[in-house]
Amino acid sequence: MALEHALLVALREQPASGLELSRRFGKSIGHFWSATHQQIYKVLARMEADGWVVAETVVQQGRPDKKVYDVTPAGREALVAWLATPTPESPLRSELAVKMRGASFGGSAGRAAVLESVRQHAADHELRLDHYRHLTKRDYPDGPAGLSPLELDQYLVLRGGILLEEGQLAWLTEYLEAHS
Repeated sequence: MALEHALLVALREQPASGLELSRRFGKSIGHFWSATHQQIYKVLARMEADGWVVAETVVQQGRPDKKVYDVTPAGREALVAWLATPTPESPLRSELAVKMRGASFGGSAGRAAVLESVRQHAADHELRLDHYRHLTKRDYPDGPAGLSPLELDQYLVLRGGILLEEGQLAWLTEYLEAHS
């Protein structure tokens, strides 16, 4: 997947400026596909040159004008084509898992460093899990009942995030408990 596809999805959900997209990435899509503010603007310019998006200049009071991007018919076609392309499995790459496996070779100082890293990762996963659960309660208090197809897709991706975080947290907790 390229950043272009993530931006097309975000813009199909709602047209936005580059700054608004950056903020939305930080709150939603960014949990699954990250991008910097600069990357977003660079890719939007390329997408506009390719005819995938069009920008409308919006005049603002007391602030510089902003460009609000929307997906063109060509962008919609590109998104549909990408959605129809099979998704290859992403290989798991975890530096932490390799360190956990090799912790026995680091002596007591190496083991202590790995355990501290595992504790920090567990804390990070706990924070993300709490955040995802908060979003679920706030945005989907009734669960999937009565959701539109778009809302159901968003809900299920959020549920996937919750399940991934729960799995990571369970695994890291098991490692910590086995070494306590």
